[in-house]
Amino acid sequence: MLTRRTDTDSTPDAAPAPRRRRRDHLPAAASDERSVLSSADWRRPVVRRSMRLVHGVLLGLLLLAGVGPILLLAKFAITPTQDILRTPLAVFPNGIAWGNLAEAWNDVQVSRYFLNTVVVAAGSWVCQVLVATTGGYLLSVLRPRYATVLQWAVLSTLFVPAVVLLVPLYLTILHPPVGPSMLNTFWAVWLPAGASAFNVLLVQRFFDSLPREVFEAARMDGAGPFRLFWSVVLPMSKPILGVVSVFAVIASWKDFLWPLLVLPNPDLQPLSVRLPSLQGSTDMGVLMAALAISTVIPVVVFLAFQKLFLNGAGLGGAVKG
Repeated sequence: MLTRRTDTDSTPDAAPAPRRRRRDHLPAAASDERSVLSSADWRRPVVRRSMRLVHGVLLGLLLLAGVGPILLLAKFAITPTQDILRTPLAVFPNGIAWGNLAEAWNDVQVSRYFLNTVVVAAGSWVCQVLVATTGGYLLSVLRPRYATVLQWAVLSTLFVPAVVLLVPLYLTILHPPVGPSMLNTFWAVWLPAGASAFNVLLVQRFFDSLPREVFEAARMDGAGPFRLFWSVVLPMSKPILGVVSVFAVIASWKDFLWPLLVLPNPDLQPLSVRLPSLQGSTDMGVLMAALAISTVIPVVVFLAFQKLFLNGAGLGGAVKG
């Protein structure tokens, strides 16, 4: 009598399958992320309320330290001088002095110095963006044979203190190799501002994250270096352009020493130079109004570029997919 052989009879005893460790009892967040408090701790009402209270207190302190001085300056700008000196934290005990703003704008001639500051900041922004984008494009995309040497040369300038360069830079502005002296001209502020090694390396780092396949496809379609830069690289670089723009405008707006040296003519000086010189001969309330007016442009620039600045702060990839 024949019997059918089954697979279990023909195969030797198989080793038992390894038992999987059950992790069902662990929440997903606990297995993926590690933090000071576990998910079980967060489920405890006492811990959850305590951490929310700590977060709220820290947020309040940050807002007080960051926004508090700006709000206090705005209050002082429309507060009479006597109230600023006697009760600085009181909420307008003797009314609001709107005339401080008009007097600062017209009598102290903040309007002229404000325009000078805008011109200085705009020219410095153009020079810094132009040098940073073209320099980063050369080091990251074109990559000539001497790119490594040039990159190390640019990086080495970051280790030289800015104070050491004041005298040779001033002599260069006073007696340039080509052309007349640039003293008492805005070019004396614009051109040195463009030589920012930090911005060049920042833009180069961002360009390194761009996909090389796009560049190769553009070259195969016949795009030259300029067309590649203008039509492909710059449209993909809006985040880093926002970051460089914010850095350039704010740095130029608050710069004091260099404009003081190269712009001795008071009619050309920006607010950062003129306001300290007017401190001794100007009413306190009017001076606070002038300072408040001088902070308008940096705040507006940051709010305008806020989205690009926050998106480009991480210097991540420019495209998805």
